[in-house]
Parts: sequence; structure tokens; C-alpha cells
Amino acid sequence: MPFSSILKSLPDQFFAQLVAKVNQKIAAGHDVINLGQGNPDLPTPRYIIEALQQAVAEPDNHKYSQFRGNHIYKQACADFYQKNYGVTLDPETEIAVLGGSKIGLVELPLAVMEPGDTLLLPDPGYPDYLSGTELARAKKELLPLKPENGYLPDYSQVDEKILAAAKLLYLNYPNNPTGAQATPEFFAETVKVAIENDFQVVHDFAYGALGDGITPPISFMTTEGAKDVGIEFYTLSKTFNMAGWRVAFAVGNKELIAAINLLQDHLFVGIFPALQVAGATALQGDGKDIAALVETYRKRRQTFIQAAEKIGWQAYPSSGAFYCWMPVAEGYTSEAFADLLLEKASVAVAAGNGFGEQGEGYVRVGLTIEEPRLIEAVKRIAALELFNS
Repeated sequence: MPFSSILKSLPDQFFAQLVAKVNQKIAAGHDVINLGQGNPDLPTPRYIIEALQQAVAEPDNHKYSQFRGNHIYKQACADFYQKNYGVTLDPETEIAVLGGSKIGLVELPLAVMEPGDTLLLPDPGYPDYLSGTELARAKKELLPLKPENGYLPDYSQVDEKILAAAKLLYLNYPNNPTGAQATPEFFAETVKVAIENDFQVVHDFAYGALGDGITPPISFMTTEGAKDVGIEFYTLSKTFNMAGWRVAFAVGNKELIAAINLLQDHLFVGIFPALQVAGATALQGDGKDIAALVETYRKRRQTFIQAAEKIGWQAYPSSGAFYCWMPVAEGYTSEAFADLLLEKASVAVAAGNGFGEQGEGYVRVGLTIEEPRLIEAVKRIAALELFNS
């Protein structure tokens, strides 16, 4: 049976292709240092694992979940935002339970857009935003993010007709792939532009806990008027090293939350109740594990950047997420440079053009690997003599 036209229209899955290349190299017997992934390497904190083990033993947790999530988890989400951001949320009307934030980001256009509606996407940006655009048959318009502007969109440079036509705007800070962070002034401007042009803002806060250890990343929800014009997606994947658990949530505008919930009523029953108990336990923690995690990534970033500087490879000065945004060597495209590193040095990185046209000229380096391997990766790259140290 042939695929549907919608399925055929979906973009190639960038990360699936990257994983395939890496696995092929490993299968050939090479010791690959994989810096191309955004998959946390550290273990989930023990107290969360123990909470899941106890919850799994409870017979009631093997029944269907409530369709829109169990109260214990939604209340923990609300308490987490109150404690960490000073944002008050109604757990029943301003929170949607998600089996991973990717589900929410991809399904939202299906819930609120008509075919042909305009969706504004960041370039570079998380590739799976494009999936939701295609599934909804929406029209995408790309907002160029440039280093000279701190990888924040410059609304003054966007065609007024595009802003007026927009129905949704996707943003992501701390940013994947660049590691850039938003400012309070930028978020305030975003709310103003959204009100003036009658569109909704979708903030992907996947790396919300991962700053530089000095200034915490900013939640869009702390901006005056943010709840009136948008929502924010939060995942436990990075904050608590729970990527494989698929536990997340969305917060904010009641109408958008209601749209997600209604769509999910027809797609899912809900995530495993024991996972919701464990997720609640994670969100209710004292924050010490998060602080330790931020410090680990800070040290890894510093280690990699200092090693790279010694061979003449200068990183973009990012301070969020767990990536380094690195320029390619002279004479190479992003893809050619990434392929060269994998082929000649057995070092995997993510080509910047996989995140959009504005990512050309860069590669994304993931810091989800121990410091000695980061240093070894730079040594291997140095042997290729691509930079002037």
C-alpha cells in the first residue's frame, strides 16, 4: 500500500540519518567519539528511579491514566513553575501532559492551524518543527537567526505581511543548536509583536535548566502578557537525564492547552501513571542534582573550548544547553566538514545545515560525553591540520 501524500511530504529525519552514519562507522570497527547527539549520558538521579520502582509495584498505576493526565503530576508541574520561575498556573486548565515535548511541538499545528496558515520557524532550529508544519499542511516562513544578533530574530527585518499572516511563532531558548540564550527585553518585544500581529508564541524550553551556572535561563512565561499570547513546552529529558522516559508538559494559554488536550483525547489515553508519579517526584526535588548537572556541562564546555582554541578552532560564545557551535574549516560546507571528521578522525558532529540554511558554515558539538573523550576528539581533529593554531 502506498504512503499517503502527507507521509510522503515529511522531511527526511535529520537525526535518524546522522545515527545511521555513525552506526555504520562503528560497525566497521572504528572507535567513534559521538559528539553529534543530544542524548544525556549521565544517569537519572537515584531518587527518581526509586520512585518509579515503587510506583510500578502499585496495582492502581497499571490502569489507564486519566485522559488529560493525573492530578499528582500536573500539580507537581505547577509547583515547579511557581518555585523556579514565580509563575502561577492552574494545573487543570493551564497544563497539558505530554509523552515527550516533541509530541506537543509536532502536534500543536494540527490542533490550531488550517491548511495554508503561516507558521514562523527559527533558522537554524530544531528540525522536527518542520514535521508539524507538514502534517498540518501549514505554510512555513523562516526567521533568520544570526550570530551578530545573538541568534535572536530581528522582528524589524521581517516583512510586515509575513508577521500579519502568521498564526504561530516557534522559539527555542536556550537554543538548539547554537546554545544562545534569550533576554527579558527580547521576550517582552516578542509579546508586543505577537499582540500587534495577532499570532501565538510557542516557546520550546527543552534546555530550561541548562545555563552557564551564573544566570539561569529565562522562562517565556515570566514575561508580562506571555500567557495571553502563548505557551511553553518543558521536558524532563535534559533537566533530569530522563530522555528515554518520555515525560514532559506544556504550560500557558488556556485555549492552546485545551486544543492540545482535545487532540490528545483522540490520539492517546495518557502516559503510564507510574511515570507520572516518578515525574512528579523529579519536579519536587531540591534542585541539587540540577545544579550538579549544570556544573558538569560548564566544565565540559570549558574543557572543549579551551582544547579547540589551542588548535585555532574558535567556538561561538554560547552559554546555554549542552552544545558548542563551531565554525567549519575554510573551504568546507557543514556537511562536507562533518563527513570528513567522521571519516578521517572517527569524530561525529552534527552538520549545521541540518538545522536550516542559517546553520551553514557551522557544526554542532554535543557535550554529552566525558571530558577525556572531548579532549581526545580535539586531538584527532588537530591531526587533520585543518586550522591554524
